[in-house]
Amino acid sequence: MADLYREAGVDIDAGNEAVKRIKSLVRNTFNSHVLGDLGSFGGLFSFPSADFRDPVLVASTDGVGTKLKVAFALEKYDTVGYDLVNHCVDDILVQGARPLFFLDYIGTGSLRPEVIESIVSGLAKGCLENQCVLIGGETAEMPGIYAKGEFDLAGTIIGVVERDLLITGAGIRPGDLALGLASTGLHTNGYSLARKICFDELQLQAHDHVPGLSESIGMELLSPHRSYFRELYPLVTQKLIKGMAHITGGGFYDNIPRILPDGCGVEIKKGSWPVLPIFQFLQNAAAIPDQEAYRVFNMGIGMVLICAPGDLATVTALVPELYKIGTVVAGEKRVTII
Repeated sequence: MADLYREAGVDIDAGNEAVKRIKSLVRNTFNSHVLGDLGSFGGLFSFPSADFRDPVLVASTDGVGTKLKVAFALEKYDTVGYDLVNHCVDDILVQGARPLFFLDYIGTGSLRPEVIESIVSGLAKGCLENQCVLIGGETAEMPGIYAKGEFDLAGTIIGVVERDLLITGAGIRPGDLALGLASTGLHTNGYSLARKICFDELQLQAHDHVPGLSESIGMELLSPHRSYFRELYPLVTQKLIKGMAHITGGGFYDNIPRILPDGCGVEIKKGSWPVLPIFQFLQNAAAIPDQEAYRVFNMGIGMVLICAPGDLATVTALVPELYKIGTVVAGEKRVTII
């Protein structure tokens, strides 16, 4: 019998094979709150209401962006799902939330079960490390939408925080301290510029090595996005953080002001943390001005915290790898890098 749908570009059998491959990966993330199994129309999660007095749900959706282009070039797909989960976890952490469950979306032109399995292995790893359930998702095969061998990857996370632990930045005052946690690389932002520099202007290939970098340029760019949940959640529960900014798209200049109240700005001191070699390479290769670099890239700091000076000793005792990178000052709601 003719398989007209396959001839049109959609392989239902490949989709079923992909589901078979990922079932155990997804089930490994389940906990006692998951009801049902993989394959239902919707994921079921029993909210742990007995654990909370006045819970607030926090949700975020994001994607991996053009970092995927580097994964395509290397044909390495096991880290991009990990990137996605960690990015979304960090996005809700800044409001004090801990993750409950995650859903993914994979859109592709031609479904390859082994690639889906690799992507989901990264998603599952990220969920397990962040004490989160991979409760469901969608894999859509859409011929003609994506280039051959390419796909898009996005996800949604749902977390929860007690209302009295919500981090809003409202209590930030001049004199408070800005502390930074190191990134592992570009994380999931700035790749359109990084790829233009490396692959268009310098004509590098993903497997090429450049002086000063320990791995190939492709592997340096694929360095996974770091989750800060395990390190920082104890600070949340002890109410030691006044504000938190995930340094993603927009860098320092656009992300830190999102948490500042009126009348407060932040001065960031260059040289107060080690800038990673990948950023030095990109900035030098394209003569990127500092203002542009600190707006596009995280420059080695993936998360910024604001705390009171009197809490500094307690905060650094709990998270000793923090860098003191700046100070809250009176003035406009903006960042100045000095």
